[in-house]
Amino acid sequence: MTQHAQHDSRTRTALVVVAHHRTDSLTAHTARRAAARLEAAGYRVDTLDLHAEGFDPRMNTSDQPDWGDREKPYSDEAHAHMRRILDADAVVAVFPVYWQSVPALLKGWIDRVWNYGFAYGRSKPRLAGKRMLWLALAGATGDDPFVKDMQTVLETNLSEGIAYYCGFSHSAVALLTDAEERPQRVDAGGMLLVGEAVSGAEREAQYADFDRRVQEFVEEFIAEEHVAA
Repeated sequence: MTQHAQHDSRTRTALVVVAHHRTDSLTAHTARRAAARLEAAGYRVDTLDLHAEGFDPRMNTSDQPDWGDREKPYSDEAHAHMRRILDADAVVAVFPVYWQSVPALLKGWIDRVWNYGFAYGRSKPRLAGKRMLWLALAGATGDDPFVKDMQTVLETNLSEGIAYYCGFSHSAVALLTDAEERPQRVDAGGMLLVGEAVSGAEREAQYADFDRRVQEFVEEFIAEEHVAA
C-alpha cells in the first residue's frame, strides 16, 4: 500500500520503487524487506509499486508537449510522480536485472518522469542532494566472473548516466546475485550453465543469505548518509 504523509524537517522520506509484475516475486519481497529496514531507521516510506499502480511506461506527447521548454506543463500522471520524488530524501529502486539493465517498466518510469526541465537540464538540478540506491536482483551466481562486468555496466548506466547526471549526491548499485532457484553461470566458452533447482533446507538457507545481503546493503546506504552529514 502506498503511504502518503506530510514531509517535515524531522522525518526523512524514502521512495521505494518496485518494478515487477508479481507481488509474490523475490523482487517484491526484497522491496518489503528494504522498506522495513528503512522504517526501522526512522524513514517514512512511500512505496511505489509501478505495476500495481498501473503505471504505463510508454512516453506520450502529453509528457513532453514541448521538449525544449524547461517550464512546460507535463502530464498529470508525470506531475504526480514528480511530486513523490521531490518529497523524498532517498529513492530506492528494486528490480530484476534484464539484459544488463532495468526492466522496461522502470526504464519507462525514468523516461516519463525524470523529464527534461525536471530531473535534468538545469544548472541547479531540482533533485540535487538526494540519495539513490539501486537494488538489482540477478540470476547469476556470486562466483560467476561475468558478475564483475555486470556490476560495472549497471553502475555506469544507473549511477553515472542517471543519478549523478540528475544531481543526486550519492548513488549506489547493490547487485544481488543468486536470485534464481536454479543456479546460473556463464562458462569460459560463453555458454550459460543452468544447474538443478535448489529446494528444501538449502533453498531456505539461500533465502536467508539473500535477506542478509539486502539488509547489509540497505544499512550501508543508511550509514553513508550519516557520514556525509
